[in-house]
Formats: sequence, structure tokens, C-alpha cells
Amino acid sequence: MTTFETDPGRLFIGGQWREAADGARTEVVDPSRGAVVTTVAEAGAADVDAAVRAAREAFDSGRWSGLSGRERGRILLRVAQLIREEADEIARLESLDVGKPITLAHAVDVTNAANDYEYYATLAFSLEGGNRDTPLNALAYTRRGPIGVVAAITPFNFPLILAGSKIAPALATGNTVVHKPADETPLSALYMAGLLQRAGVPDGVVNVVTGSGPVAGEALLRHPGVDKIAFTGSTAIGRHAASVAGENLKPVTMELGGNAAHIVFEDADLEKAVGAVIKGFVFNTGQFCMGGPRLLVARPVYSTLLNILGEAVPGVPVGDPRAMETVVGPMAGEKHLRKVEEYVDLARKEGGRVVCGGERLDLDGGYYYKPTVIADLPNDSRVVQEEIFGPVLTVQPFDSEDEAVALANSTPYGLASGVQTGNLARAHRVADRLQAGIVWVNDWAMLDPAVPFGGVKDSGFGREYGPEALASYTKVKSVVVSLD
Repeated sequence: MTTFETDPGRLFIGGQWREAADGARTEVVDPSRGAVVTTVAEAGAADVDAAVRAAREAFDSGRWSGLSGRERGRILLRVAQLIREEADEIARLESLDVGKPITLAHAVDVTNAANDYEYYATLAFSLEGGNRDTPLNALAYTRRGPIGVVAAITPFNFPLILAGSKIAPALATGNTVVHKPADETPLSALYMAGLLQRAGVPDGVVNVVTGSGPVAGEALLRHPGVDKIAFTGSTAIGRHAASVAGENLKPVTMELGGNAAHIVFEDADLEKAVGAVIKGFVFNTGQFCMGGPRLLVARPVYSTLLNILGEAVPGVPVGDPRAMETVVGPMAGEKHLRKVEEYVDLARKEGGRVVCGGERLDLDGGYYYKPTVIADLPNDSRVVQEEIFGPVLTVQPFDSEDEAVALANSTPYGLASGVQTGNLARAHRVADRLQAGIVWVNDWAMLDPAVPFGGVKDSGFGREYGPEALASYTKVKSVVVSLD
């Protein structure tokens, strides 16, 4: 019997499963059918306070931070092993909760989550400071230690991966965590709480509070016992979270919205480019902050590529996420579906031409939207400039490399970008000029725990993944010993 079935929908605080203090619960909906599948506890301020206190006690006791990096690393390796052993159940929960196609939940979400814990386990083995050469008559060295209690707040689109990208480096460096998953998608967070405990993570080191952003999230942001905030979500909420952190002088990592440009030059391999373009905007039903919803195409191949997309995109399998052949599942909820509809309606009003898609797909009462390609919109269109967060692609022509770069950099966002070209010099030249935290060349969404990602401009600051992430979960202390 799985942890989720044993302790359905309760909060995980101090190593114990408990109901919310006021007994409140909230529904979890299967987006492929629009049906309630279970309920989970809805945490209030008192529950958040209990979770932070449990994390603080666990940190101050030293039962996690006091372990050597190697000891923490061994436990994190066990976490990775359990994720792989229980991949079927974790993928099932993620698919049920978010509407992800089961094949992608296995191949992408579960695989990456296991890789996250494995990668940071290995870095925990070698976490260290260093000696500094100075003209002083002294021995100078640095020590790197944990910050304390980390508030990890994660969104609905990649619950498992984005939790792991915060919890794994936080634990590797000796911190304790209070995790607040999105209110819509809490199931994998609850499952992972039990899994971490079974792997040997001590009680109180990881706590999970499910509930709404305005209540549980706000209480966590403002709690004086939290030492660092790691947030992934919309730019609007990120601004608020960063403002609250600033009021209390707390360090933050912010991975926010995106609206990435995917540039196709005339010398690109069009067959490969089309595959990357489609993957870039339909992956996870377009609910991907590093997706590529803006396609910029060199004018000599613009009409050709638009025609290819018009023929290929309607053939992308959309449907039940439990079917092995499904590539595009439902939107995560009714409100997300309505938002996409509103943007496509706006595109029509702004003069956009819908090449394909442009409407809901009526299937089993779920929240499905057909992958949509829109041409002929001006660059100042809201549909081009704003983050839609659905399976919608806008297509614009350009006449020069400079124009392509200017168009790519013309939105407030800067999370990801892509370049399709057969010219190696151009690839490096353009990648250097793009205002984005990560640039993919001749593919899309190539991600690995060793490669950092994060935003510039309205897409946030700080980096997740890579050794760079460790710096944001540690504080450096210098020690200078006189030799006089």
C-alpha cells in the first residue's frame, strides 16, 4: 500500500501526518475528466506555523545539518533509488493530478526528479570551502554552511520536478524545508513526503503544507522563522513574494514567467526545426514557462514553414493522458483553459490568422484545447507580448539577424530562447545576444540537473540546477587566523 493511500491528503509536519487545525479540506480534480478524485487538507496560518517550527527545531537540533555531506548524500541517493523503484505510482499520481500524458510523466517528470536527487547527492559529497591567498600574515579560509529553514513554493505545471529542483539542493547543503505545493496539484508532494521519510530523512527536515496561495502561501512567505524563499510561479505573484522577502531581508530564488522566442534561420534543417518547434509549444500542453510559444522565421522560409506546421500540428495526438500514444493532454484546470480561449479570441480581434486549432476539444468533460498556430499578428500584440501558458504558437517573419534578435528580446521576459541554424558561428553569436537564462540550439527543452536555468528581466533571478544552485542554499563564512 502506498504512502498516499495510507495517509490520503493530510499535512506532513514534523514527520507526522495530521489534519489541518480547523479540519478544512479542498478538492483535487482530474483535469482529463473534470471530476473530483480526492480531497486534501487545506492548511491555515496555524498549520504553517507548526510546519516552520518543526523545520526550525530539526535544523537547530543538528540532526540533519550536523551530518557530514557524505551522510546526507547517501540518504539522497536512497531517495533517487526509491523514486525509480516507485516510478509507476509516482507517474500515475502526476498524470492524474496535472493531466500529463503518462508516457511523458514517466520519461520526463519521474526521471528528472530521480536525477535531481542523485545529482545533488553527489555534490553533497564534496561541498566545501577553500583557502584564500592574501598578503596578510594570516591563514584565511572560507566555510560554506546551510542557511536554515527554506520555504519552497512550487507551481501546478511540474509539481514533482520543480519541488525536487529546490528540495534536493536545500537538503544536500543541510537546510530544512517547508514545501507548499500548488493548491491544484498536491498529490506528488504528499507522496514524496512519505518517500523522503522512508529513505531516511529525519523527522521535521521536510514538511509539506497543502493549501491556497493567499492563505498558506502568504503565511509561509511572511513567517519570521523562514530564512530563505525558493519560488517558482507567475511573475505577478513573484513580484509580491520578492517584495515580502525584501521587507524581511530574506534571500530569494525566483523562477518566474516566460515567453520564449524560437528563431529559425533560412539555413536551418527544416525537418528537425519543425520537430523542435512543435515540441517547444505543445510540451506539457504548453504549460511550460520555458516553452517556445513565439516562432520567428526568416522570410525566405516563412511560408514554407507555416504550411508545414499547418499540416503537421493537427496530427499531434491529443487525448486521454492515460493512453500511451497521447502527446498532449488537458490543461491543468478550467481557469487555465478559459485563459487560453480568451487569448485566441483576442488574437482574432487583433487581426491574427488561425492556421490550425483555435478551439476546445470536447472529450470526456476534460479541459482540452487543440494545439493552435496563429500568424499575421503585429509584434506589439498582447498575444505576442504576454505569457499565454497554453498550446498556442504565434509565428512572425524577420528579414535579418539583427531584426530576429530584436524581436526575440522585445518582451519583458527572459527565461529561455532557441536558435535553429546550420551556421555554427551564427549559433554562438546569436545565443550571446539573446536576453535569456538558457538558449537551446537546434533542439528545445534539453535539460539536465548539471545545467543551470533561470531568468533575467521579468523572468526572475537566481539559478536552479547545477552547482550554481548550491550557492543560493548556503552562506559563506570567512575565518582569518593571525599567524603573527
